[in-house]
Amino acid sequence: MKILSALSLLIALPVLAAAQFEWKTGENQRYQLFEKGKPVLVYNAGVESRAEAPPDRARCCYVYPLYTPAGVSPLDDFPKDHWHHRGLFWAWPYVAVDGRVRDIWMKMDGIHDVTGAPPRTSIKSGRARIDAENYWEAGAARIVRERVSITVHPVQARTRTLDLELIFEALDKPVELQGSQEKSKSYGGLNVRFAPREGTVIRSAEGDVPKDTDLVTHRWAEMEAVYGGKRAVVRFEADPRNPHDPPQWCLRHYGFIGAAFPGRSESVSSYTLRKGKPLTLRYRVSLTDLP
Repeated sequence: MKILSALSLLIALPVLAAAQFEWKTGENQRYQLFEKGKPVLVYNAGVESRAEAPPDRARCCYVYPLYTPAGVSPLDDFPKDHWHHRGLFWAWPYVAVDGRVRDIWMKMDGIHDVTGAPPRTSIKSGRARIDAENYWEAGAARIVRERVSITVHPVQARTRTLDLELIFEALDKPVELQGSQEKSKSYGGLNVRFAPREGTVIRSAEGDVPKDTDLVTHRWAEMEAVYGGKRAVVRFEADPRNPHDPPQWCLRHYGFIGAAFPGRSESVSSYTLRKGKPLTLRYRVSLTDLP
């Protein structure tokens, strides 16, 4: 009997692990993930807009909101000071193809993301995952295929961890990516906008970052703050397999963290996507509730 009980428990463990996650699809193609009934994140496959925001700031294909295990929502969407900021997202201000430069970072006028087939959601080995295939449309042409995979691990203690994989490939002609053309800056790549908060502290692998910085390389960067009376920290870590690793970071105390790609240095300032040669970028995101 004891052997049978043990076998029954082993058989039940995968079922219990899977049951703690649940995917739901809301209006406007909002893919919502829950863990033990509590919200985890929303992946926005549909085009999001706001009546008060400029029409060319409408966008899709990003994560917002995103929650800590205790339910803190540390990110922001459509902030009035930067209408184009959108939770956890990936975009570039300089996208050049066939001699013309467009901006899929801020003014999505003439170029924008579109969702391809409906994203695929799954729960396997105790982890939840969503896989999406998107396209960058410039005029009437699709110029880049974008594949997004987000894997969410079960909460451990006070920490939730996500693995993010982004794959970009030119569909026809080469597509050149650059960051901001402003001097000493390089917006573009993985970007995160934070919600209003108090007691902001930014850290990197080298320690506290008391002032805003640009183009400084770090293995990881994080923001700790108090949201509605609850303290939390959100960390972003670049995978060492990424090209041009470690990344150059844009760290802003008003509420922005960006892992610039390709960054800007004496040897590198652009990256060209080519057909048949996909670019893969990987990051780990962790959200921890603090006492």
